[in-house]
Amino acid sequence: MPSEASAKEGCPVHYVYLLQSEQSGDHRYVGCTKDLKQRLADHNAGKSSHTAKFRPWKLVTYLAFSNEDQASAFERYLKSGSGHAFARRRLW
Repeated sequence: MPSEASAKEGCPVHYVYLLQSEQSGDHRYVGCTKDLKQRLADHNAGKSSHTAKFRPWKLVTYLAFSNEDQASAFERYLKSGSGHAFARRRLW
């Protein structure tokens, strides 16, 4: 998991992350957060209705952005048709 030094130093970090179900490798999830460790814990605790059914989840890939708008745009891209194809080839 990434260091929290950047956030503590005043540089906010926004993560786009890719999860894969340990129960069923066919189930994947893409999300965006400021606190990657807490968000993964939330997914594995069943606090997200989209991921609760297929927990536990493992973190496959994460990308850090200093700009929230860029992180959100990249998350939306990964959820699009061409973004799915890119993620399958390069990130999963």
